[in-house]
Formats: sequence, C-alpha cells, structure tokens
Amino acid sequence: MPNKHSISSASSLKASRRDISEASGNEIDEIVQKVSELWTAPSGDLRTLLLKEMVSSVLKLHHSDIDALDIKILHRALKELRYAFRIFGEYRDVRKVSIFGSARTQSDDPNYHLAFRLGQLLRDNEYMVITGGGPGIMQAGNEGAGRDHSFGVNIMLPFEQAPNALIADDKKSINLKYFFTRKLLLVKETHAVAVFPGGFGTFDEAFEVLTLIQTGKTHPMPVVLVEAEGGDYWSGMLDFLRTRFVARGLISPADLALFTIVHSAEAAVEEIHGFFRNYHSLRIVGDQMVFRLHHQLLETELRQLNQEFSDLLKRGVFEQGDALAEEWDEPEISHLPRLVFRYNWKQLGRLRQCINWLNARDLPAMPTADPGGVPS
Repeated sequence: MPNKHSISSASSLKASRRDISEASGNEIDEIVQKVSELWTAPSGDLRTLLLKEMVSSVLKLHHSDIDALDIKILHRALKELRYAFRIFGEYRDVRKVSIFGSARTQSDDPNYHLAFRLGQLLRDNEYMVITGGGPGIMQAGNEGAGRDHSFGVNIMLPFEQAPNALIADDKKSINLKYFFTRKLLLVKETHAVAVFPGGFGTFDEAFEVLTLIQTGKTHPMPVVLVEAEGGDYWSGMLDFLRTRFVARGLISPADLALFTIVHSAEAAVEEIHGFFRNYHSLRIVGDQMVFRLHHQLLETELRQLNQEFSDLLKRGVFEQGDALAEEWDEPEISHLPRLVFRYNWKQLGRLRQCINWLNARDLPAMPTADPGGVPS
C-alpha cells in the first residue's frame, strides 16, 4: 500500500508530465539548440567537459530500467543544488559559519540568547551565518547576524519547521526537499561550524561534520560546541566519547581535538577566528598536502614542527616554499607561503593538532579581509 510520500511523489510526477507536455515548439527547439551548442563546444576546459558528461549521463537514463521515482530524486536534487550554488556563488569570497541547534529551543532559553549573541559577533567580525532556516536556535542565529548577513537552508517537513520570519522571503532562503542536499550545502559552503544543544537532527549534523573531517572528505575547519554557562549537554557527550569511544579504541584520542566546547559567544568567535590566524587553507597536489599560511615559519620552528609531527609524514619532511605550479588557478593566494609534506592520511585529529600548533606561533595579527579556507 503506498504511503503519503509515494502518493505525493506520484502527484508531482503527474505535474512534471503536464509541464513537459505543455512546452511549446519554440521552447523545445531552444533546448535542442543549447544541447547542440554545448556538444560542439571545445572540451578544453573542465567545466565544459563535465557538463557534456552530465548530459550524457541523463541520456543514458532514457534507455535504462531505473524507476521514475528514482529519476525524480536525481532531477530534484540537481535543480536544488543548481539554484543553491548560484545563490552562494554571489558570496563565495565571504567567510561563513554554519550554526546548528534545536528548532524547539524557545526564545527565553539561555542558549537562544547565546546563539543570537554569536550571530551578532560573527557579523561584526565580517562573517555570514548559515542556518537551517527554521525556528529555535536557527532563528536566533539569523536574528543576531541580521538579514543581510544570513542564509537559511530550510528543509521542507510536514511538521515543525518552516522558514523563520527573518529570512523567509529573502533570496538567501533556500528551500530543499532532501536532507542530503541540505547537509551538503551546510558543510560545503561554510568555513566553520557552531553546534548548540539539540535532538537527533543536531547530532546528525554535528557527527556528519566530524566524520567528514575525520575521514578527510572535507577540509579541516573549526567545530565549536556551544552551550550556556552551567549546562552539561556537551560535557556529558564528551564523557561518553571518552568512556565508550576512545576507551574501546573506536576513535583516536587525537580525534577529540576536532572540536572545542565553549560557553560564550566570545570564546566561540575566538576559536573560529584563531583557526585562520596562520593557517589559511589546504590543497592536495598529487601525493603532497599543501598548507597555505599567512606567515612563514622560522627555521627553528620548522625544525620543531618536523620533530613534533613526524608521525603525520608518509615520507620526507615538512618543507617551506612558494605556490606550486598546479595551483595556477588560485592566483589570488599565490603570494602566501606554502608548507608542503607527504601526509600519511592517518589520524586527522593529529592534523588538526598540527594546525593548532601553527596557529599558536608568536605571529602578527591575521588580516581580516582575506576570506581564505573555502572548501573546494
């Protein structure tokens, strides 16, 4: 017996059929022309090549036995991501922080006020805020940052969540059907994550981020677990991780360095901002990991780095230098000094400890205008 979701899917398929059948001859001719122009264009650049491969993949679906509802998932996901990438693309040079937390947190809760204050401080430090676009902690973060500095990546649910009033009719409010496209945007487009107490959804988001960092599927970023003073939500979770995960060898002790627990908005911003004090971003070039830094290390510091973090190396040593030839497509950061090494891809928590070490050097203040660290 079909459930309400399959009924809804079937009705939307009928609507799609109507849209296609009502397309005029001119519209169809225009589509054919655009495909022809793409197909005859030189494939010298990666963007054109990928678009051709995407069209080819779509055409292969026509002669496959894949169910129509499965194709609907592909269709909807592509439409949602295409629109979202266009909106976020307008702000690609601005640092952003994703704020996670319960939709059920009330406005008189200390954590609501804390999320509001965090949004204010992030805005004042030239960050934009990304939330799930709903009520509770998400609304508090958006309100603190203000409409102009806020994104809302809202999930369409049959209950509980609708876009909050601050962001609802803004172009930066993006409504999504699928959780997987929503979580992709919340991580891909951000430079840092702040997590407030919440339920299953909040834990899902928090551990998704930690898993992606721990497995190297996204670049290192600051993850701050935020709670009002006197609370034991995150300390209880930390005790659980130590006694159940670390004690049983399910995660490494160094993996606990992937996040920091704080009890004030000021401490959260300090942790986020401090992550980019010397570290800027990284890139993988062949078998080499390349750290881009704001400041070059002294020779004595480089020797100390090689001593303290030799366990990160597959072979060789940490070496300083200029931008590699393969980084030609990022001319805006070509001036930054590089730290190049062959990483063994073990213990991403240790890699985070290495970044912390680099940021703890006695350095001048970090430039605030440089966005840096945008995940690729």
